[in-house]
Amino acid sequence: MTLPDTMFGVVMTGHGGPEMLEWRDDLPTPKPATGDVVIRVAAAGVNNTDINTRIGWYAKEGADDASWSDTPLGFPRVQGADVCGEIVAVGADVDPARIGERVLIEPCLHVVDGETKSAPWYFGSECDGGFAEFTKVDARYAHPVKTDMTDIELASFPCSYSTAENMLTRAAVKSGDTVLVTGASGGVGSAAVQLAKARGAEVIAITSAAKADALKELGAKQTLDRKDDLIATLGKDAVDVVIDLVAGPSWPALLDVLRPKGRYAVSGAIAGPMVTLDVRTLYLKDLSFFGCTVIEPEVFGNLVKRIENGDIAPLVAQTYPLRDIGQAQENFQDKGHIGKFVLNVSG
Repeated sequence: MTLPDTMFGVVMTGHGGPEMLEWRDDLPTPKPATGDVVIRVAAAGVNNTDINTRIGWYAKEGADDASWSDTPLGFPRVQGADVCGEIVAVGADVDPARIGERVLIEPCLHVVDGETKSAPWYFGSECDGGFAEFTKVDARYAHPVKTDMTDIELASFPCSYSTAENMLTRAAVKSGDTVLVTGASGGVGSAAVQLAKARGAEVIAITSAAKADALKELGAKQTLDRKDDLIATLGKDAVDVVIDLVAGPSWPALLDVLRPKGRYAVSGAIAGPMVTLDVRTLYLKDLSFFGCTVIEPEVFGNLVKRIENGDIAPLVAQTYPLRDIGQAQENFQDKGHIGKFVLNVSG
C-alpha cells in the first residue's frame, strides 16, 4: 500500500498526569529504514510501564532521565509496547512477501533504524511505539503469529508475557519446582502463573481473596492473600523460586520462604522499590538473585510458540478505543481486574 503522509495517534508531551497524553491526527507516518517494516496497528495493550514512564517513575534520585535505559526520552513520544498488527510496508533488505503478515512486536530492541544500540531500547519508550495508526520496527522484532485469536487478544501478550517468560527463563524454572508469584492478578503475574504451570511447576499465587478462584483456574495450585504471613502459612524453605513484581515492606519474607539455593527473580516494585536485605540470608542460603528487564534472545520466539500451541490463554479484562487511553490508564490503576486492558486502534 501507499502510506499516507500523516496518521492519527496519541503522544506523550512530557512527564506528568493524563493531561500529558494528546490525541493528534496530523502525526507523520513512519517510513521504513533499511531492515524495517511498517505495521498498521490493530490493537495495543496498556501497561504499568506506560504510566510509570509518563509520571517519571524510572528516574532515580538526582537523575533527569526517566527512561528504562541510559537514553533520555524525547518528546512528543508515541508510547505503547504491546502491539498486534499487520505489516503494510517494508524497507530495503526485507522480503516484500512479508507484507500482509499478522505480527506481534517484541518490545526489547537492540537494533533501531539500522543502528545497533549499546543498551537495549524499549518500544514505546526510547523510540515510538504502538499508540498510533502505524508504527515501525526492525523486521527481526516483528514476529509472525498463526492463531485464531483476535487482534485484541494477541495484543495482551507481548510485554507482560515476555516479561514473565523472561523471569522464568532467567530463574531456570523447571518441572517439579514450586514457584511463588507475587502480584499474581496483574498482567505479568497472571502470565507467570500460566507460563510456570506450562513448564510443569507447582504455582502458589499471592493475590486478593476476591481473585483467588480466578488464579486457580489459570493454574495456581494454592493462593495466598496479600496480608497473609508467609512464614506462618508456608513455613521457611518452602519454595524453589520467587517471581516478584511487588517488593515493598514485606519483601524480607520472600527470602525466608526460599529453600537453600533458591532463585529470586524480580521485574517490578509496585509496593515500593526500597527494601531491607539481611545479607546473611542471601549468602547463608546460597540464594541467586535475578533482576529481569532485558529479554533473553530466545524468550519471545518461545512465547509465540506457546501462543500458537494453545499452551496459554489471553486475559483481556477490558477494551477501550485508543481515544480513551486516559480513562483506560485511570481504570487500570484501580487494580480491580485480572489480566490486561487493551486499546482498539484500528476500529
